[in-house]
Amino acid sequence: MAADVERALAFRVPATIHHTLKTVFGFHEFRAPQQDVIERVVAGDDVFLVMPTGGGKSLCYQIPALHRDGVAIVVSPLIALMKDQVDALQDYGVRAACLNSSLTSDEARQVLRQMHNNELDLLYVAPERLLLPDFLTTLSGLRLALFAIDEAHCISQWGHDFRPDYVKLGQLRNAFPDVPIVAMTATADPETRKDIVNQLGIHQARVFVAGFDRPNITYTVIPKHKPFVQLTRFLQGRSDEAGIIYALSRKRVEQIAEQLVQAGFSAAAYHAGLSDRERSRVQNAFRRDDLRIVVATVAFGMGIDKPNVRFVVHYDMPKSVESYYQETGRAGRDGLPSEALMLFGMGDVMTARSLIENSDNAERVRIEIQKLNAMVAYGEALTCRRRALLSYFGDQHEHECGNCDICTDPPQRFDASQQARKALSCVYRVGERFGVRHIIDVLRGAKGQRITDLHHNELSTYGIGAELSAVEWENIFRQLIHLGYLVQDFTRYGVLGLSAAARPVLKGEKQVILGLPREAIKPVEKSKRRSGAVDPLNQAMFDSLRALRKQIADAANMPPFVVFSDATLLEMATSKPRNEREMLSVTGVGEHKLNKYGTAFLSAINGRNPD
Repeated sequence: MAADVERALAFRVPATIHHTLKTVFGFHEFRAPQQDVIERVVAGDDVFLVMPTGGGKSLCYQIPALHRDGVAIVVSPLIALMKDQVDALQDYGVRAACLNSSLTSDEARQVLRQMHNNELDLLYVAPERLLLPDFLTTLSGLRLALFAIDEAHCISQWGHDFRPDYVKLGQLRNAFPDVPIVAMTATADPETRKDIVNQLGIHQARVFVAGFDRPNITYTVIPKHKPFVQLTRFLQGRSDEAGIIYALSRKRVEQIAEQLVQAGFSAAAYHAGLSDRERSRVQNAFRRDDLRIVVATVAFGMGIDKPNVRFVVHYDMPKSVESYYQETGRAGRDGLPSEALMLFGMGDVMTARSLIENSDNAERVRIEIQKLNAMVAYGEALTCRRRALLSYFGDQHEHECGNCDICTDPPQRFDASQQARKALSCVYRVGERFGVRHIIDVLRGAKGQRITDLHHNELSTYGIGAELSAVEWENIFRQLIHLGYLVQDFTRYGVLGLSAAARPVLKGEKQVILGLPREAIKPVEKSKRRSGAVDPLNQAMFDSLRALRKQIADAANMPPFVVFSDATLLEMATSKPRNEREMLSVTGVGEHKLNKYGTAFLSAINGRNPD
């Protein structure tokens, strides 16, 4: 206890997690389920947390690190992500450092000295570094507060970004049985969640799923037709906004970036084939708001903690729903309105399939082809995009979102209750053991050998859907999955099963309304819900505060968002605090930042010259 008191006095760690939240990080209340997670980790329990990007996952290990004795070891996959998080923590007054290949020998030795001398609260490392025998031996002689494993989906073969080095993290539970483990991700379907828990050996961990919804993001999918024209039309009027454009190939990335520059946009290419120096230049320029648009392969983004990305465009369709969710989630991390646009074309499907099939791992190919099929189904969705997206992760929503292209420009609808009952009945009659194609064959009365061998031609549902084509049935099944009446199990070759929501449909107690396929190719238009959330009356003040933030950040050689987020500046521009007490009430302003930046921002808000 004496050591805890001394540590609290020396490093100003408050007595309660609520006090820490307010005085260090500048937030007034926890989001669900942050408080429950933090309390369990502080108590020494293992936790597995699924929370959407921008939902506040980092606080779930950063606050416990300040309330448990010893140093917290944070496993992070990319150097840039470590740097952003360490910069932000240091700006909050927290003792944090990273240990990676970007450090010189002298810098690395200094970090190790700090760790040995109990001068760090958090240390960020890559999994490869953590699992070096010498480093594990070093850690065994130290007091460890916790292990935090970020981007935990990389552990699972079912995850969209599987990494062999992450699998080895299962060693930690045996090597450090008394140190709590916090595993976190924004993207994990039920199968992936089970696999992560098993791989890490944290079988007693409390699992928290905070939901996957990002209500501030507007989702739009349009048929790809003259894609560069569609892209530039979307970008018009967004010259002051930061965004990421994803394409599948390096060649395509470079072509798009070059065309954008020629068209007068502030843009640059980023992919693994560029030199380290060029990738670093592009990333740093983007982080510092000196570059507005990055055109990239999926190599870009996971390492970016930039909260004011206002749009993400998929020029090409990604290979999985998890990738799509993860990449679109890089927009609007600050909670302000943002947009996700995907240009969807069947040519992209063939390209993605060929990339997947260029592998010697048959099981991996099987998994990824199933995930690609789910992505195609999302692109062809006629139900609310958000419901379709969230249902993939088992997060069922009953109502339309009102903030996607399907909701704002709905397709023609029809009463599909009878067809839905036929489809659900057939899934039940075949024992919930088959995928979409086989069930459609049964419904349409196909005469294949497999159906005869299984005696499915003797079922009561055999041939009851012969009036519809296979394409029409595919559309119906796709929507029934998106609406949560059917569940697709990718661990069992995409087998369909009935959900609890199917029962009232089967009993005729619930009507099912579905959408008819669209035929027309529409040009992309500027979203009716603009990403800018600034009232015109406060725009001048907001712009002035952004300029001040940029000036301060450039002088300190760090990204502007480390000083304050756009959301914090917007609140300042709206509430116009007159003194330090009122400034402390602004979300994102803690005591350390008030002392560091308060005078300059109060002067700008109140029209005074700072002393």
